Amino acid sequence: MVNDLTPQVRIIPLGGLGEIGKNMMALECGDDIVVVDCGVQFPDEDMLGVDLIIPDVNYLRDRADKVRAILITHGHEDHIGALPFILPDLNVPVYAPGLAHGLISAKLKSRKATREATTYAIEPGIAHQFGDAFTVTWFRVCHSIPDAMGLVIETPVGPIIHTGDFKIDHTPVDGRKIDLATLAHYGAQGVALLLSDSTYAEVPGYTPSEQVVGEALERAIGDAEGRVMVATFASLIARVQQVVDAAVRHDRHVSIVGRSMVESVNVAQELGYLTLPPGILVSLGESRKLPPEKVVLMTTGSQGEPTSALVRIANKDHREVEIMKGDTVIISATPIPGNELPVSRTIDNLLRQGAKVLYDRVATVHVHGHASQEELKMVLSLVRPKYFVPVHGEYRHLMAHAQLAWDLGVAEGGIFVMEDGDVLELSEDSAQVVEQITAGPIFIDGLTTHDNTSEVLRQRRALSKDGVVVVAIPALNGWDGEFAERPTGSPKIVSSGFINDSETGVLFQDLVEELRQILASNPEFHEEPELAKSKVRETARDFIAKATNKRPMIIPVVLES
Repeated sequence: MVNDLTPQVRIIPLGGLGEIGKNMMALECGDDIVVVDCGVQFPDEDMLGVDLIIPDVNYLRDRADKVRAILITHGHEDHIGALPFILPDLNVPVYAPGLAHGLISAKLKSRKATREATTYAIEPGIAHQFGDAFTVTWFRVCHSIPDAMGLVIETPVGPIIHTGDFKIDHTPVDGRKIDLATLAHYGAQGVALLLSDSTYAEVPGYTPSEQVVGEALERAIGDAEGRVMVATFASLIARVQQVVDAAVRHDRHVSIVGRSMVESVNVAQELGYLTLPPGILVSLGESRKLPPEKVVLMTTGSQGEPTSALVRIANKDHREVEIMKGDTVIISATPIPGNELPVSRTIDNLLRQGAKVLYDRVATVHVHGHASQEELKMVLSLVRPKYFVPVHGEYRHLMAHAQLAWDLGVAEGGIFVMEDGDVLELSEDSAQVVEQITAGPIFIDGLTTHDNTSEVLRQRRALSKDGVVVVAIPALNGWDGEFAERPTGSPKIVSSGFINDSETGVLFQDLVEELRQILASNPEFHEEPELAKSKVRETARDFIAKATNKRPMIIPVVLES
């Protein structure tokens, strides 16, 4: 039992604060820990070879016996995508709203290590007890995916409200509005801490309704003379429904391109979150047999992801789809911060091939799924928490949200702008950041993982910058102090990604001569080949840097006799 005279709750963000993506928040009280969300982040272009980025959960792994459950707010990858990588270490149940539960179940069943994981589908308004410290009730919010929820977490120090990702949409596509009454109810009773989405805290006014997008898509598809491609997030089921509805009205068939979107559509249809008239969906092969003006293709790639369907189409390397004269491409998404360049490059490539491209700057074909300033103010005013922590966003977003709270005069106990790893300790009468734990990114690279100190990633960055130079040293065992004069007796040098082959001739000849002299003047190298390799690396690095002002990776190799 939690019977401390002064109970404390620790708030520990493991991802999602000071960054976009890999959202994960731990709440700890006594012998109980609950975790909110378990998401991934997608790599930047400079993270060479990295597939995904997940939170560092060493803190939870060391306390695995205390972790009671992972509580999911909604089914986007930045909230559920890390589950297959983290559940094998924690082995705890996952509680999620209906659509998220379906997406998670499909994801976990595809991996042997997580096929036996325990998952539960929750309904809003029903309380769940986790250990002695936490009672959790989900409540509905609006977002860009059905069944998005916030959490009311009852604790010994008072209620904590976590909004999840949200906006206030009075005309949502699925008809399910945000539950402002629950927020007002707890606000009247007294809320200890509010954790609220900050992604669009810099944007004044209100976020437009999804209904606006539906009308714009209707016009764009109706006006298109040929084939229409609509690129959006694979999980944006509301957008899929809008496209299907418009296609029906304009006598078109819809084909889904991209594995992740196919999976999302299948799960959403199976669970009743999509209404698809019979015959509206056709395979990609069948769509090619139809006149272009009868076809809508829905694809992934709205964020310029290198392996996505739309990007491969734009780059002319998709096996089944290529741009045709008369195509209209609708990019129904706003670039996530950091993705602006690849999205712009994709648009340019589509335009070069003759497509008409509609995107957020030239048409109202997307509205984002996050609250703007006036909606954030409304939630702050309804909840009026004692303490406030802005969550989900880069540091400037968190600061902007904190300023809104300050201007409204709420959270008189304290406003805390935290980052991953900060630990906020909350009691009935005080709150303070008491320490910082390790909470850096973990990089998923095929079947291996790396952290920030990874030598492999450091080497990849070095290779991408200045290339590699390999120096092969003749066999040293049995060496009598002089290399043979025959060509095989001298060091050999090859390079890749360094400088043009035509420029290496004299440079490498001079370097070989310097290496010969150094090796000949140090007979101890034949007893210590590692010492010889170290000296060769140092000599080659300094010589090349002085001659070319470049610092390629130097790889010395001692050949066996």
